[in-house]
Amino acid sequence: MQPDSRQLLHTFRPSRIFLPILIGLGAASFLLARSFDREAFESIQWSWNSSFWIFMALLMMVVRDGAYMIRIRALTDDQLTWKNAFVVIMLWEFASALAPGMLGGGFIFAIFILNREKINMGRSITAIMLSSFQDGVFLAIMAPLVYYTIGREKLFSTLDLENISPVKFGDGFFYTFWAVYYIILAYKLFVAYALFVNPRFIKWLLLKIFSWPILRRWKHNALETGNQLVVASNGLKNKSRKFWVHSFAGTFASWTARYTIVNCLIFAFHDVPVDHFIVFARQVVMGIIILFSPTPGGSGIAEFMFSDFLGEFIPKGLSASLGLLWRLISYYPYLFIGAILLPRWIRKRFTKEETDVSIKKIN
Repeated sequence: MQPDSRQLLHTFRPSRIFLPILIGLGAASFLLARSFDREAFESIQWSWNSSFWIFMALLMMVVRDGAYMIRIRALTDDQLTWKNAFVVIMLWEFASALAPGMLGGGFIFAIFILNREKINMGRSITAIMLSSFQDGVFLAIMAPLVYYTIGREKLFSTLDLENISPVKFGDGFFYTFWAVYYIILAYKLFVAYALFVNPRFIKWLLLKIFSWPILRRWKHNALETGNQLVVASNGLKNKSRKFWVHSFAGTFASWTARYTIVNCLIFAFHDVPVDHFIVFARQVVMGIIILFSPTPGGSGIAEFMFSDFLGEFIPKGLSASLGLLWRLISYYPYLFIGAILLPRWIRKRFTKEETDVSIKKIN
């Protein structure tokens, strides 16, 4: 096994799950202590309606992962079985849960996983780069759509339930949202040009930029990125309509399911009519801001933003608890599933000598 492979396995070793768990549970505990309301908890009446919508929240997670599996199979021309597609998605989500969004969320590890699943390196690079690009297309379309449909006032202000008056979140969220959005948009346009127009020019440009003395230490990484773009671009030539329909449909279905989970949780505990499109729209805003989080999987930041951004749609005193439930459904399972799958996957996909080194490296 190559040294960089060992480093990847060490970086995403199962023992690292404790850091995001500690950060996330620490933030949730702080929010629970700050906003704990005994009467709110005593007033909860569990009903068939609650059970149904909790089940629907869990079903949305199944839809999300199922759509990702459809996409990864389409992007690899169905070379992956459904079982292998499940393993790839779970390990990719595990890596994304451990890596800060601003560092790419396990992008390189995903290529490594696919390659070890006997997908040749060129096709692995193409599949992962295109999936990342398609995620960006969803956000590039959805962010302005929800903003201009709902408007700044409703999207970036909440309601003080004590005084029945609007309370703005502050310009910080608004400007952070658009700053991150335009960074993502610029990067995805750059990738689009590289994938579909002129990858060799982009490779040349990267090498020129990273030849500057101040950036020279990253020149090798720039060369690798340029080579990956060329390979990915070549891999996208002459793809069928089925390839594009299934991959984009999987992308939009998975992200829509992801952002519908909170709506289901609110239905489970809130009888008052709620504008669920605003709830969905604010999750789009949250999702974009969290992408620039320096913490693993947005831990801590996600919990705080949930309470601030969605608190008005949740019964008083329950926002922190519902935020924790949201993360228990949509985030923590990937940490534990990945930690269980990774050692078994290594034993299956590596030789005995490589396995002994790899298991020792990740422990």
